Amino acid sequence: MNGKELVRRLVEEGVNRRDPSVLDDIAEGVFAEAARRWVAPFRGAFPDFTMEIVDLVEEQDRVVAHFRCSGTHNGEWLGVPATNRRFENVDEIYVFRVENGKLVAAYGVE
Repeated sequence: MNGKELVRRLVEEGVNRRDPSVLDDIAEGVFAEAARRWVAPFRGAFPDFTMEIVDLVEEQDRVVAHFRCSGTHNGEWLGVPATNRRFENVDEIYVFRVENGKLVAAYGVE
């Protein structure tokens, strides 16, 4: 599986279908552990969150992803109480690193 396929599965299965078990297949190390710790609290705060893949570019061991995200802040997130405000089509750019066929690191701008 190439890097773009790994990111596609992360978004389609892990984020949009809300299946964190996909991390077992596509990620490992610090990235996988951080993603597992993030999923439940984030879902509690933004239960209707969705992510659209706008573009994926792969070069060597990196995948650059442009996402467009939407959701409603219905629960506490990072100490901020729910605002019940909805956000639509917020652009995010992430760079993922792939090692041995798994996602192992990511950083981005939201």
